[in-house]
This record gives sequence, structure tokens and C-alpha cells, in this order.
Amino acid sequence: MTPDQIKLVQESFAKVAPISDKASELFYGRLFEIAPSVRALFPDDMTEQRKKLMATLAIVVNGLTNLDAILPAASALAKRHVGYGAQPAHYPVVGEALLWTLEKGLGPSWTPQVASAWTAAYGTLSGFMISEAYGQKAA
Repeated sequence: MTPDQIKLVQESFAKVAPISDKASELFYGRLFEIAPSVRALFPDDMTEQRKKLMATLAIVVNGLTNLDAILPAASALAKRHVGYGAQPAHYPVVGEALLWTLEKGLGPSWTPQVASAWTAAYGTLSGFMISEAYGQKAA
């Protein structure tokens, strides 16, 4: 990721953070709509899960300027997700739901440059997490 992409991700996330409850509801609603089979991997009450999602995103977004500092936590998270039943094929679907959520949450601030920056960020992290958890490169 370039410094400009990191800045775009961080600035755009700062606009989404104030609506984190709504954003996390949008995200999981979209995820379960496009991949209904993953619903079984989550608890019935999604309140805590939604909070964890937004907290994790905040840590990752803020850590993009020092990626080496967040990679150990990303590795541990990826390995925990294996235990929950996550598979490599779930990562692109999660990315699709995330980008859709950001687009909805940012409205006119969702520009092609912001979309590209988020795509790069998610691709970097998800590729690393797949490699860590499953010992394979992302497709």
C-alpha cells in the first residue's frame, strides 16, 4: 500500500466510525445476504460480534502506517477464525461485504480512489491472514 492509500483508508474510516453501530449492522446484513451459509458461524445475538468487528477495524486501520506492528495480531486472529469454521473462500465474500458497507456508509465520499485504497488494504490483510491460517496464498 502507498502512503496515499493508507491516508485515504484512515480518513474514510474516520467518517464511518461515528456510525459504527449502523455500519456493523449493514456489514453483517450484507454478508449474510450474499453468503447465507456463513450465518451458522456466528452467534444468534450479534451485539458483541458487531462491536468486535468495528474495534478490530479501528486497530487495523490505525495500524496501517506500521503494518509490522499489527501483523502478529492479524495472524492470531486468522488462526482463531479457522477454529470458528472460517475457510479461505470466505475472505473474498467478507471483503465484498466490507466494501459494500463502506460505499453505503460513505455515500459521495466513496470515490474510485477510496475504493482502490480499501481494496488494496483488504487484499493485503486478507492475503496475509489466509497465508498464516492455511499456509496458502490468497487466490
